[in-house]
Amino acid sequence: MIPAPIHSATSLDRILLVEDNHTSRQLMSDYLEHHGWDVMSLERGDFFAASMNQFKPQLILLDLKLPDVDGYTLLQQVQQNIDWRSTPVIVVSAFAFQADQQRALDLGARRYLVKPVNLAQLRQVICEELGTAIV
Repeated sequence: MIPAPIHSATSLDRILLVEDNHTSRQLMSDYLEHHGWDVMSLERGDFFAASMNQFKPQLILLDLKLPDVDGYTLLQQVQQNIDWRSTPVIVVSAFAFQADQQRALDLGARRYLVKPVNLAQLRQVICEELGTAIV
């Protein structure tokens, strides 16, 4: 198997960030944009499907506890949609129990990071999932 080519992050690398906490959402969004990613942020899940179809992200950062829908439901939607299922999902959640992590992974999440998240680790995990070089 030939590994995917490694390239630097560009504005073509789009990340959909779904996080209801304003401070966490702003911090992650600013950090990721500073490192060259195009970030669309949602504080709720109600515009998730429209955002997936219009923004067409290469990666999703997903909180599990949202005010209008739980993140597990969104994970199921990603796996059920043929156009979305290849999009890597990284869960970033305060749910630290192993059962929560396993459920998310069973529903298709590629990685699970427990809050508070280390931003350098988040960046590394994103780069690994996108096949980009850490710059």
